[in-house]
Amino acid sequence: MLPRAALLFAFSVLLAACSLFAPKFEKPDVSVVGVRLVGGNLLQQNFRVTLKVHNPNDRVIPVSRLTADLRVAGEEVASGESSQAFSVPAQGDAQFDVMITANLALILTQLAKHKDMPSNVIAYDVTGVASLDLPFLRSVPFHQTGSFSLDGG
Repeated sequence: MLPRAALLFAFSVLLAACSLFAPKFEKPDVSVVGVRLVGGNLLQQNFRVTLKVHNPNDRVIPVSRLTADLRVAGEEVASGESSQAFSVPAQGDAQFDVMITANLALILTQLAKHKDMPSNVIAYDVTGVASLDLPFLRSVPFHQTGSFSLDGG
């Protein structure tokens, strides 16, 4: 019984020590700063979406891959992923492009559903996951919400 208790105690001490030395990591902020149509056809459009990542941490964040989905009024209308790896400097910002494939028919359908609503404001949200090259953290999910007006205001 004593060896088992000693093993349990040693494991508990090891776990506590790991938590003391584990790096503090704050989730980066991700925001959309630009969208540009780069091609497509009647059924599918390709957009280059420029995202900005702010790193509040004191170490560089190496991002190996990023996936993102765009929802308009609760319906998924676009998805995509980053084309190359990038790094976000410590206490800094980085911008990068994500190629997003959208279905314009779905977007127009969503907008048409809400055109007669009194507020003419449509909610959107961008969700995704950044895959990191860090030993202590492999991925960081992100979520940004917002709205746009059908009146253009």
